[in-house]
Amino acid sequence: MSPGAAQPLRAPGPAAKGALRLVLGDQLSDSLSALQDLDTAHDLVLMAEVFDETAYAAHHKQKFILVFSAMRQFAERLRRRGANVRYIRLGDPGSGPSLVGEAMRAAADGDFARIVLTEPGEWRLKDAFDAFAALSSTPVEIRADDRFIASHETFRAWAAGRKELRMEFFYRLMRRKTGLLMDGEEPAGGRWNFDVENRAPPPKGVRPPARTGTPPNETTRAVMMEVEAQFANNFGDGASFAYPTNAQEADAALEAFMTAVLADFGTYQDAMLAGEVSMWHARIAASLNIGLLDPLDVCRRAEAAFRSGRAPLNAVEGFVRQIIGWREFIRGVYWLEGRDYKTRNALGAVRALPDFYWTGETDMRCVREAVVATRDHAYAHHIQRLMVTGNLAMLIGVHPDEINAWYLSVYADAFEWVELPNTHGMATFADGGVVGSKPYAASGAYINRMSDYCGDCRYDVKDRLGPKACPFNALYWDFLINAEPVVGKNPRMAMPYRNLARMDAADRAAIRAKAETLRAQFGARRRDGS
Repeated sequence: MSPGAAQPLRAPGPAAKGALRLVLGDQLSDSLSALQDLDTAHDLVLMAEVFDETAYAAHHKQKFILVFSAMRQFAERLRRRGANVRYIRLGDPGSGPSLVGEAMRAAADGDFARIVLTEPGEWRLKDAFDAFAALSSTPVEIRADDRFIASHETFRAWAAGRKELRMEFFYRLMRRKTGLLMDGEEPAGGRWNFDVENRAPPPKGVRPPARTGTPPNETTRAVMMEVEAQFANNFGDGASFAYPTNAQEADAALEAFMTAVLADFGTYQDAMLAGEVSMWHARIAASLNIGLLDPLDVCRRAEAAFRSGRAPLNAVEGFVRQIIGWREFIRGVYWLEGRDYKTRNALGAVRALPDFYWTGETDMRCVREAVVATRDHAYAHHIQRLMVTGNLAMLIGVHPDEINAWYLSVYADAFEWVELPNTHGMATFADGGVVGSKPYAASGAYINRMSDYCGDCRYDVKDRLGPKACPFNALYWDFLINAEPVVGKNPRMAMPYRNLARMDAADRAAIRAKAETLRAQFGARRRDGS
């Protein structure tokens, strides 16, 4: 059922004692398990903006605007359904710094038979609420988050006994489970994956459809002013906010994408063009991740576009794969790998993150484009994240803690369950191959092929060692030299290592020297100061 569809309310018996029900900022769905048996006569719904959730990462201003505005509108939505809602705004008199603290305060102020919440999406909050449940004098019921297609148990059962976890095979399980793009027992079109058709460079002379975003509504405009006043020093431009902040707006944005953009999404999903932020992407991840859209409903609508002839199979399959394949797989990895997953550093990276990740002040046009888009819109599409900012951080040797913190801070759709495996695993290979089958390392040639960035860049994408050589080039070969003990025998890395083997000692020494010069120019010092 779509988050926009109201759930039936259960009428209790006359002696019923109410429940305290918690709704977190990324749980803004009518279908939320914590609300499925909501009794409007006796229950109290608690929602709270708290300091701890603003401070665990250096959040982009637009992330605050999105979550606070969406929370406030969801609270009003519940009130219109007759629910009693206790809503705590950031800085309200008597409010505490944490979600657990607000739950304890609400429980002390009332007389509840139980406290009900849906499982938080991150280890940080899960541990906090597990500890709360263990100590609470009122029974605490933590329900599964069934807005996802694969439960923890489903993913663990699929992963059990496998030497490697590969999204492609999990994705096939999800296709069979949901029936999406299936013709009986076989995949539509006779193939599970059309990715080979979804890697086209940007077409010459063709621009993506114009995208206007969602104009801020009255609640959002008020929150924008509050955020600018309270978080003036946080990263990002709040004034250009244009995200949906309620289910109706999210549905309209999705429909606009389905109508005007989806048909070309598959073909050009990896392409990059200067000055174009959205390209052919839906930009619905933030709406999905806070609960304004239901992933299965989104995929069914995309499938309907294919079945009716409004979008080709390669576009719809690629779109569906991102949601029921990649998104579900990433969440499964996050919970399966556990709390210490983020501490892994398979490549031994030790460098600090360059300042230009925050300022955009760099002559590398590809990096500048990605960082400026991130600053202005709390968004960059997956190839910018993977093959520009992520690739560069890996080539430089940025410590996982620093690049993970950056990604968690700067994107509106970033919550740890989805950010960490994408960054730690896919973008930087810090997990040693849990998520990706190889490091996604690339020189400037890849960026040149998939974008128009290099033509007007001050660096020469075809030069490796000269004063105007593209920094990605020397850093790429230096990365291969450094990473050889870890990935040199990886069969998917056989070709670059064969090319590396042809280089003589002088070439290698020149590459190493150039790479160290670049790291120094970038301010990517060793974190230990050496």
